[in-house]
Amino acid sequence: MRRHWENAMRVATFLAAHPKVSQVRFPGLPSHPQHELAKRQFGGGRFGGIVTFDLKAGTQAAAFRFLDALELAASATTLGDLWTEVLYPAISSHRRVAPDERKRLGITDGTLRLSVGIEDPDDVIGDLENALSRV
Repeated sequence: MRRHWENAMRVATFLAAHPKVSQVRFPGLPSHPQHELAKRQFGGGRFGGIVTFDLKAGTQAAAFRFLDALELAASATTLGDLWTEVLYPAISSHRRVAPDERKRLGITDGTLRLSVGIEDPDDVIGDLENALSRV
């Protein structure tokens, strides 16, 4: 578990600084609206391994190019394995939610959810960097 949340923090930090990413939602980042609460509830640094982010392009086409370019991270319909997985909510977890409701919830056509695994975090970041270069 330690590797899971440590890797997620590194990946979230990388994504937050990337020019092709418009927003990162991860409770370990100070920019998260509930960061202070998460620090208290999760023991100061154990923020979990799920990172949600939005591509700046904000389109399904960009999301699909990103997903197609991943080599290490597996596309999935559920999250929470030892290995890095990525989920596209618009056609998986939230496929039955109306587009206007998804938008209200902050889920755009460019939203992706990443379950960061226990691989070497540099390998995960390298895979994401490669995929983002194709967006």
